[in-house]
Amino acid sequence: MAASTRLSIGAEGLYEADKNSGEPENTYILRPIFQQRFRPSVVKDCIHAVLKEELAKAEYSPDDMPYLTKHLSEVIKDKLKELGYDRYKMVVQVVTGEQRGEGVFMGARCFWDADTDNYTHDVFMNVSLWETPFSCLGRYGQCISDYC
Repeated sequence: MAASTRLSIGAEGLYEADKNSGEPENTYILRPIFQQRFRPSVVKDCIHAVLKEELAKAEYSPDDMPYLTKHLSEVIKDKLKELGYDRYKMVVQVVTGEQRGEGVFMGARCFWDADTDNYTHDVFMNVSLWETPFSCLGRYGQCISDYC
């Protein structure tokens, strides 16, 4: 987008650039400022607080787990929005299982920029169930298409 600029001499004899105030400016930012970077430790503390609050007395029930899992992922995303990561896309994956002593291995893959994007995870266990918001991916960027 081209913006017209005029150079004029001001009262003190210096050149000033007068921009047209009616045209929009480009707000596309490629990198977050340092204070707004995804901080895994802060996000992990937020996730842990949500899990502790929501699952303190929860018991495993196969019928209720789909609703509980969806509810937890939405609550975690809402809490993360309050942290002020405006231009980050958050992906929260919550996995729930019955506590029987078995082991579980999980993995996640994502294309990302190592300078701006990051992830964290946390595990919650009680006598009846285990809960893992395994991936909380923070992907920095501004959507430029309708498919984001």
